[in-house]
Amino acid sequence: MSTNDNQKISVVEGMKKFNMPYVRLGNSGMQVSRICLGMMTYGTPKWREWVLKEEEARPFVKRALEMGINFFDTANMYSLGVSEEITGRALNDMAIREEIVVATKVFHAAAPGPNRKGLSLTYIIMVLHRNK
Repeated sequence: MSTNDNQKISVVEGMKKFNMPYVRLGNSGMQVSRICLGMMTYGTPKWREWVLKEEEARPFVKRALEMGINFFDTANMYSLGVSEEITGRALNDMAIREEIVVATKVFHAAAPGPNRKGLSLTYIIMVLHRNK
């Protein structure tokens, strides 16, 4: 496990040390940890008072990686997109990208406007481009 801030954390080490079980994600062929860290709790308290800010979220992400968790779940509506931003920054800083699986969801409005919600192709593509 890497504890040096300049090094990425390999979930493989945590998977072995903590015996983290992995399963296939549907028919995708991807292997994900049986435990998924849900990121709804991390974002901005302006959205919900119980939400933790980024500096409070990062230790949870780090520990999840150290324990072999490679599966993270977020959504564009969590903290109006701030959760996805925190997830992206934390994983970019700490994780080896090829080891990580991030699930997200779309439908609910993350911003005002008539075309900023739902399941239209336009909205889905807009959300995906925003999450690059």
